[in-house]
Amino acid sequence: MPLSPTAFAIVHATVLTISGPQLPDTPVVVDGGKIVQVGGALPPEVRTIVDGTGKFLMPGLIDMHSHMGVYAWPGGTGTNDGNEAVEPFTPRVWSKDSFDPEDPALARARAGGITTIQVLPGSANMIGGQAVVLKLRQSRTVDPMVFTEAPRSIKMACGENPKRVYGGVDDADQVQTRMGEIGLLRKEFQKAKEYAAARAGKSPPPDDLDLDVLADVLAGKVRVNLHCYRSHDIADWFRVADEFGFRIVTIHHALETYKVRDLLAAHGTGIATWPDWWGFKQEAFDGIPEGPALVSSAGVPVATHSDSSSHVQRFNIEAAKMVRYGMTEADALESITLDPARLLGVDPWVGTIEVGKQADLALFDKYPLDGTARVVDTWVDGTLVYDRAKEGTPNGQR
Repeated sequence: MPLSPTAFAIVHATVLTISGPQLPDTPVVVDGGKIVQVGGALPPEVRTIVDGTGKFLMPGLIDMHSHMGVYAWPGGTGTNDGNEAVEPFTPRVWSKDSFDPEDPALARARAGGITTIQVLPGSANMIGGQAVVLKLRQSRTVDPMVFTEAPRSIKMACGENPKRVYGGVDDADQVQTRMGEIGLLRKEFQKAKEYAAARAGKSPPPDDLDLDVLADVLAGKVRVNLHCYRSHDIADWFRVADEFGFRIVTIHHALETYKVRDLLAAHGTGIATWPDWWGFKQEAFDGIPEGPALVSSAGVPVATHSDSSSHVQRFNIEAAKMVRYGMTEADALESITLDPARLLGVDPWVGTIEVGKQADLALFDKYPLDGTARVVDTWVDGTLVYDRAKEGTPNGQR
């Protein structure tokens, strides 16, 4: 099939395919927003050439735990739109409805090679609402940024955060303890189970936006992202998930998952975590920097996440820290590309450099796990969204 006039090739770079070996001095041809050729002779009709000599080309980086756009810069009450902290369960809300595509952090993320993010509600609520997966396309509105192939997903949370928000004297009818959280969780899912059964009957009850979402969770239509630190909390939530028949796809933050990595492997659950954040609250005290490597060694997908509009700008360095504490370089590179793609359910389209994949790409001036490496160019769907030669280094980024 002939190429279009807008086809281009990145040549002479070392290609980190993620799905296979490094390919030195290998051309990658992009057309129609997709990768159409990796290696081989350059098609003669390609007129636009990007010189990657001495550089490293890899898939665009994926951050599956972001609050950009819902806690937009500059921070303050006017942009504090990530938590609908009115009750422990608000599955009806959707982070897309808060998202500000003019958040200055987005441009800085693109300058760090980020091409896909999952924007989650915060963790004040036990079920804080539905997330949205976005491509970092440059857009005035959020709809053109939506990763349309991405499955639905939802944010849940346990432990200190919901207790802190709803455990005061004035909240005596809500949650004050971890056992209160689990009891209320069972109560809500029992209601959803009965609601789903009634909706399938001859006299269905009126629509309930919250129960509609939870019924879809029980039916496996929504991917569960659980904010959770402690190993005993993880075991408790697995017990409830097993009881009601839903799957926890990803545990976020996950600082004590190294203690129960066998449980994660048995449940087919991955983690999204930091390489070295710990100790900032009581349930984070047992985090160890070797934790992600230990979990990865058990065959569990490990995604590096930012949870920060600053860390997302240096995502490759966050992955390099994983290597410092025992992870293989191959697994560390997967932790910012293929593993988050798998956990988001978008790996058929992104996460590796292969023919047919969407052309989300990041070109680094050095090997990406080098602490001094910087992004030269970032493409989303084959469109250049960051060019260091023209834009320089955004203010506030190294």
